[in-house]
Amino acid sequence: MLKGKTVVVGVCGGIAAYKSCEVVSRLRKLGADVHVIMTEHATEFVRPLTFETLSNNPCVSDMFRRQTEWEVEHISLAKKADLFVVAPATANFVGKFANGIADDMLTTTVLACTCPKLIAPAMNTHMLENPITQDNLKTLEHYGFTVIPSGSGLLACGDTGSGRLPDEGVLVDYVARELEHEKDMQGMKVVVSAGGTREPMDPVRYLTNHSTGKMGYAVARACMLRGADVTLLTSSDLPPVPFVKMVPFATAAELFEAVKANAMDADALVMAAAVADYRPAQVAQDKIKKHDGELSIELERTDDILGWVGEHKPEQLFVCGFSMETKDLIENSTAKLHKKNMDMIVANNVKVPGAGFGVDTNVVTLITESISTALPLQSKDDVAMHIADIIVEAKRRKQKK
Repeated sequence: MLKGKTVVVGVCGGIAAYKSCEVVSRLRKLGADVHVIMTEHATEFVRPLTFETLSNNPCVSDMFRRQTEWEVEHISLAKKADLFVVAPATANFVGKFANGIADDMLTTTVLACTCPKLIAPAMNTHMLENPITQDNLKTLEHYGFTVIPSGSGLLACGDTGSGRLPDEGVLVDYVARELEHEKDMQGMKVVVSAGGTREPMDPVRYLTNHSTGKMGYAVARACMLRGADVTLLTSSDLPPVPFVKMVPFATAAELFEAVKANAMDADALVMAAAVADYRPAQVAQDKIKKHDGELSIELERTDDILGWVGEHKPEQLFVCGFSMETKDLIENSTAKLHKKNMDMIVANNVKVPGAGFGVDTNVVTLITESISTALPLQSKDDVAMHIADIIVEAKRRKQKK
């Protein structure tokens, strides 16, 4: 996903330097060309050989080391970098660089970089909260740095509070958001729903379906990576999508209210949630006991959320729904597209191997008024990018009118 991108990782002298090893490893696995610059103090915590092995590139710490060919190395790295991330960044680095001091390989290279720059402060709580450090961080933000918020918890010094280096996955997510895709959805607001609804029968039981939310989460992540402001309406237990506003729901009625509250001023609504068509007409106040005979439960229709959106959608809103079918996939899905006044429907036959609930792949057909595109078996992340492509193209056509 980061193939062809060059990431320079700066490592300062703090106990959190060990986390940078995993960051470098993950970036390499995503296809990035990773170069590591260490401060002299950082080499006391992690040996340069570790980073050289993980990055498959020389690890630089000495500004005056001899080269096999003549080049100004800090300028060379600065020119090839697509992104520079300093993690961990100590109070010393923050203070020096906020004041333009470049007295080692790391500060000199950062000063020469014109690419996006991320900084992840990691230090003692009182050092981080010191007004001097806070002013220095604001100065770096003023000059275009993205400051990654520190985590909180027990620190190596024994204090408890802010100042922890965020988990490796968080740091990699920040890099991916900058580099992984063209920001062709910048300025767009996208609302996505994900997961199955749960309609209670009594305080213990509910009616639901097999949806895990994976497809909706993939759409939310794809739109986020492309620069959109994303709100995810979710009933899923999956980990949160980074940089996405999460709005929980459980029942179809709660989802309906969340859609009305969040989607009507959006540019796109992607309804990937599996919404129950029926719910118990009466919810028992106490647990329903077993009977010797059969138990009958009266059901009533839930609100037709997509139908309501189709009737009330503003001109700017692109509406995408999903259709889960077991037969007559195209006919049934196309009829649903027209009936509910949607702009696109993602038709999904749950009987096809590798498609449907709970798996990481999908086999879908994307249907609009003008196209019907059958996609082969692929990851849900790839399907999500195809969905985002059509949303972007529809937005461009509207802007040309």
